[in-house]
Amino acid sequence: MKNDEEKYSLCALNRIFGFEPKVGHALISHIGNAADIFRMKENELTSILGPWSKYRGKVSGRALEEAADEVQKLAGKGISFLGCTEEEYPELLKECEDAPLGLYIRSRTPAEELFAPSRKIAVIGTRDISQYGQEWCSRIVRQMGYASEKPLIVSGLALGTDICAHRSALESGLPTIAVMATGPETVYPYRNREIAERMAAAEGCALITDYPPGTAPLAVHFLRRNRIIAGLSDTTLLIESRAKGGGMMTSRLAFSYNREVYALPGRIDDARSQGCNLLIKSKVAEPIDSVEGLMESLRLDTGGPLRALSARDMVMEAFGSRAGDGLVSELAFLLTTIKKHRGITLDDLCALTGSEYSRISQLTGMLEAEGLISIDLLQRCTACTRFSR
Repeated sequence: MKNDEEKYSLCALNRIFGFEPKVGHALISHIGNAADIFRMKENELTSILGPWSKYRGKVSGRALEEAADEVQKLAGKGISFLGCTEEEYPELLKECEDAPLGLYIRSRTPAEELFAPSRKIAVIGTRDISQYGQEWCSRIVRQMGYASEKPLIVSGLALGTDICAHRSALESGLPTIAVMATGPETVYPYRNREIAERMAAAEGCALITDYPPGTAPLAVHFLRRNRIIAGLSDTTLLIESRAKGGGMMTSRLAFSYNREVYALPGRIDDARSQGCNLLIKSKVAEPIDSVEGLMESLRLDTGGPLRALSARDMVMEAFGSRAGDGLVSELAFLLTTIKKHRGITLDDLCALTGSEYSRISQLTGMLEAEGLISIDLLQRCTACTRFSR
């Protein structure tokens, strides 16, 4: 009962001081715990907060009752609230002076297990991700899946880089957390709902936020949630970003928290790489020059040399969301066949697969355009070398 009272009190304080958590932390530090704050008389609180404080009158019994009701109702929906003074609250986040007073968590995994992985790596970047960025994001996260000790992948559920990181983590058997800029019941953008539901149901994964139910996806909320992504993680990887953007803000926050920051270099004439190049130039971030080198820098044992990718992995990296499951399977089967039969002609591929020449010509053309195979003047096909069956 005492623990419940503290939890309800922390939830109420998060609702009151959510946009200025430092004030809430200072108040808890001064009083000793959250529950005792709501036992104080108004004049006692006024003497601490000041007579002109905008929070005067908001720390009330009614606020506590509303918070308790909220926590109980959310529990019935599989959403828990974790206060900043509770033992399960993430240790790395506790180090940040602007850490949220509490987190709403939608997960099937208990909080003490959810934040247990020793490595927590944020993978972030622009919503307008390029094919180059998508391929490298997927390749990096998938390689982490081979680590003997699986890292937790942290991102923000946004379009582009975020969803690529979450999807790659799920497909590689890695735990992943999405830090949302809305209330715990709202998934934004809606088109990412399928991935969000998979994360909520997967072991070791979660949707988290410090915003109470009903909070809309406003621009300011996305900027504020970035501090949680940076604070939860011991390392931040910036895949792509313009010179001004949320990814730049998160990376600089991570640097200010004394965390490791890495950035993927890109072409100097590509606006989506300007931010990464700028962070590397200003010594805020270390450059990502190879997957192997990054794994070594992150101290992740992924089994030595870079693992070979399967044909399906390579097709998914190359085509991303442009190819549905049916086309991915078709291309992967064809790529595997070409790997087995080096120098096979288009006519022989038709005979082996039973497909029409026009279809084989179209598919091999797609594979060649992505650099997965080469076709010589005699129409003989050869697969690139770095993949396994």
